[in-house]
Amino acid sequence: MVDLHQEFAASRYFNEARIDRRSADALVGLAAGVLADGVVNQDEAYFLKSWIESNLAHLEDPVVNLLYRRISAMLQDGVLDADESADLLHLLHSFSGLDVAKPKQSEQAFIAPTDLPFNSPAPELVIQDRAFVFTGTMAFGPRKACEALILERGGVIGGGVSKKIHFLVVGSIGNDQWRHSTYGTKIMKAVELREAGAPIAIVGEDHWQRALFG
Repeated sequence: MVDLHQEFAASRYFNEARIDRRSADALVGLAAGVLADGVVNQDEAYFLKSWIESNLAHLEDPVVNLLYRRISAMLQDGVLDADESADLLHLLHSFSGLDVAKPKQSEQAFIAPTDLPFNSPAPELVIQDRAFVFTGTMAFGPRKACEALILERGGVIGGGVSKKIHFLVVGSIGNDQWRHSTYGTKIMKAVELREAGAPIAIVGEDHWQRALFG
């Protein structure tokens, strides 16, 4: 329906900002509902993607746009794998705590973890012939995209944290577990290996990005 004479826009019963706010709030509620069982499956990811396309495609909110781009990228190959499911779970945890009506403050929801056991000083990040593992949610993009950058530069992607891994890269989008020092299992295992003398370094995404892009 086209409002040729701006009759709806001029009406006190039509308030686009109020409708946007209700729709955005509804998305927060949907995200919270998806998180209720602690798992995000493929059907739920497709549902969220379709819902955003139908209800919020017009809303210029950077947080909603980020969420939509991430879900779309994860589903591009038609499969939401285990790593993508875990990344989306973390992203929805951050999103569901946001006030989406205040997009200028949205970046405050993404808090880089500061209490992680990164190597100090940060080591030189060599990629050629080095094995990498990623954990957490990467601000750069989906984990598959991050892994592709390593492969393009002659590096190797490990199947898990072990003595054969040279770098564990921790995503910069924080979560409550990180902020309360309850490290993920990959980080805990890497710390144990490092303390036992294994040549594994734990680095943050910012250090990884500087090594790749300067």
